[in-house]
Amino acid sequence: MTGSGELPTDVPTVLVSDQRGRQLLCFLEQLIPLDGHDYVLLTPVDTPVCLFRLREGEEPAPIDTIEATEPILSVADVVLQEHDLTLVRSAVTLTVSGELDEPEPDDLDDEDDEEDDEEVETYELLVSFLVDDQEYGLYIPLDPYFVVARMDGSDAVLVEGEEFDRVQPRIEAELGEREGLQ
Repeated sequence: MTGSGELPTDVPTVLVSDQRGRQLLCFLEQLIPLDGHDYVLLTPVDTPVCLFRLREGEEPAPIDTIEATEPILSVADVVLQEHDLTLVRSAVTLTVSGELDEPEPDDLDDEDDEEDDEEVETYELLVSFLVDDQEYGLYIPLDPYFVVARMDGSDAVLVEGEEFDRVQPRIEAELGEREGLQ
């Protein structure tokens, strides 16, 4: 499976926007009607990545909020370009566009069986780099990365804050029911 090389023609895509006007192109996975609104469960077309601070002898620490103009991201841009990849400052998450070799789910299952531990790796290191003598890494989440949005006409608006807290358990319950019927 590749990152964002070619779009499958049989899966619809939706452009979701956040409150800052940033956008993220996603595949439409599920449509869930709730309270007179159509909510959608989406997965990014490009590969989502998470930025971590790396320190010797410590677990990698995620950096949850970072400004698009942060110098760390400029260095990440350069490092990714060496691999013919592009860092995209999207709504919701950073993403990487370009051809990526993503791990096969079967390979991950084998590794989990061999490890026989309680802590399962949930990220794979894509690249690491130094900024001002501090090491950082961009990691690919191995679990599916879902985005919840509300359809507003033909536009998808990111569901955040109180609205997310209110609808998220109901969306999970609806998806659980749907899976039970299959």
